Amino acid sequence: MAGRTGTGAARERGVVVRPWTSSTWRRVATVAVTAVCVGYAPLAMTELWPYARPGAPAFGESLLAHAVSPRYVADALATRVAPYRHSLIPMIVHSVLGGLLMLLGPAQLLTATRRRSRPHRGLGILFAVTVYASMAGAGLYLARTAPRDAFSGAAFWIVLATILVGTVLSVTFGILAAVAGLPDLHQRWMLLCYGFLLTAPLLRLEWGTLPAVLPGLPMTEINRVALMHLGSLVVFGALLASRARDRRDTVDGLGRSWAPLPVTATAHLAAAAALVWIARAFSAYGTAGRRLLVAYLVPYAVAYAVMVFGARRAARQARPWAREEWRIHLTGLCLAPVVSAGAVVFFEHSLGLARFTALTAGVAIGCGLTAFGATQVVSLRLLYAREVRRRSAPAPLPVARAATPVS
Repeated sequence: MAGRTGTGAARERGVVVRPWTSSTWRRVATVAVTAVCVGYAPLAMTELWPYARPGAPAFGESLLAHAVSPRYVADALATRVAPYRHSLIPMIVHSVLGGLLMLLGPAQLLTATRRRSRPHRGLGILFAVTVYASMAGAGLYLARTAPRDAFSGAAFWIVLATILVGTVLSVTFGILAAVAGLPDLHQRWMLLCYGFLLTAPLLRLEWGTLPAVLPGLPMTEINRVALMHLGSLVVFGALLASRARDRRDTVDGLGRSWAPLPVTATAHLAAAAALVWIARAFSAYGTAGRRLLVAYLVPYAVAYAVMVFGARRAARQARPWAREEWRIHLTGLCLAPVVSAGAVVFFEHSLGLARFTALTAGVAIGCGLTAFGATQVVSLRLLYAREVRRRSAPAPLPVARAATPVS
């Protein structure tokens, strides 16, 4: 009896114990993301108040100073006054509308889950317009700010520009999919768009939590550490959400895999070579380089393990469509270090960035770029399956016309 589990004992007492199923995890994840978004919205909307009116309350800065230290915040934000005031109106537009997007996203998800088509459509139009307006403000700020003047340098400017482009393109593809009556594609692109938007609250969370793991580092260095996995985490989260909402085992017209063994094997070999190159490049910069390398490799390894597990489980369960999507994204993840290595060379030799800055920027954007590309491949895969199904459908029988009597 001493070895009886808590669950078994609870059942003997007549207590109903619900296991932690996948649906339970989905609810927990949804509640957690919603809480983060709702909590971050007022912080985003008021973030620029102190720059517009000195002495105005700065709730986000106060929370960060309380979580870490006032000196940590003051040293980081001292250099932000001039760049933010130079583009104050675009930044206010971006931050206020960004806070609104944090509220619209969960509302959109709720209406989609409960199949409320009319509110979902109306909120979707508002969401898309707000995304474009908010990103226009961010674009004006980036256009008027030299990369070297961005917070923690040019690498952050490049990452912000990449997120901006990814956000605008993903919401545009989502709109086109909705207009074309392709709800599965629409859902994937909108989840990816919201994933890019979630980089803002995620970055603030890392500013407040990473100093506990890396004490003594200024916020500029903490920001560089966060950049190493910021994009990879949000696009990975978008993939998990997409897979959780797509319950189909297969898709008519799927046919052969677009990620067969030769393709995935080649991608793995390329990934191994690129990862070795990245590891050696970062190791040349001592402790700072190794710190960034670990910040990149740990989330990368977690995402890789989850994708491999998802693909193998789908294969065991005879769910070819789930397996196909996992394998396409796994191939994209394997190609991310290759893309990063190419970006490093481009940034260093074509843009004239310092080696360490080019390395940081190139590695930071790789996973986001290839995840966007993988979503495009998945979209084309579904469109191809629809076309195969349409062409294989039997032609409708001709309707017999009534004979007209000859007068």
